[in-house]
Amino acid sequence: MKTFHLDDIIIDCQDGQQLAASLYTPQGDVKGAVLIGPATGIKRQFYQSFAGYLAQQGYGVITYDNRGIGESLTGNVRASKASLQCWGEQDMPAVLEALKSYFPDKTYHLIGHSAGGQLVGLMHNAKELSSIFNFASSSGQLSNMKLPYAFKANFFMNVFVPLSNLFFGHTKSQLVGMGEPLPKAVAQQWRLWCNGQGYVKTAFGKTVDRHWYHELTTPSMWVNASDDEIAIDENVADMLSVFKKLKVDTLTLSPQEYGLPEIGHMRFFSRKSENLWQYALTWLEQHS
Repeated sequence: MKTFHLDDIIIDCQDGQQLAASLYTPQGDVKGAVLIGPATGIKRQFYQSFAGYLAQQGYGVITYDNRGIGESLTGNVRASKASLQCWGEQDMPAVLEALKSYFPDKTYHLIGHSAGGQLVGLMHNAKELSSIFNFASSSGQLSNMKLPYAFKANFFMNVFVPLSNLFFGHTKSQLVGMGEPLPKAVAQQWRLWCNGQGYVKTAFGKTVDRHWYHELTTPSMWVNASDDEIAIDENVADMLSVFKKLKVDTLTLSPQEYGLPEIGHMRFFSRKSENLWQYALTWLEQHS
């Protein structure tokens, strides 16, 4: 088994924002390099075991905190101007450029978790990706969700988010087990997009003036879990409808088939789900 070096680094975005990130450098030859795009409000440490696994297999990896999240938050979260859109337009492209600088002349891959996969079409340099492997990435369209979870999702988006923003100036999502506290604009955009159709498509011609969803032809694998109440098949299909030329494979995992109590929306990246990681590794090996 190969070993790797783990270093904390700072990544500069084009607009001057700095991101806290972690760099996983394999010892020996590097097969390819991977950007792990985090879910909304999830810190990079959540992906540490998975990133280490990939590094042990010979892949360079960068994990990072989006602006306004974790160690990339500067000052009070109430003052953060971060949005979902700038995560895709500024943060993800900057991380890819960093990946290229640390691992030059390699193939570059996105492994996206939820929003980390959904936002790929906002990256101005997305065409430099050799492949995309997404887990639990879907439109999150509220109207497609099944009862009783639909009540919970609608309450969070349409009651909790606006009230929390009103009273606290940000969304206290940590109080309901939804990751880190969210900057106001992140939560507002998340709510708007999940109430629409096609997620970010809701913003086309409004806040989003330029995107690459219609142009990407990248090979992609979209994985969801049968016990995920958010990234259900209908919402994965809804997200994929935004891409016009993307080469798409899909896979639905059932926790029972792997002796797991749950996979859901989050557990693919848990160390307890390590027997699922071979799917990502095999995908990388096929496209490196």
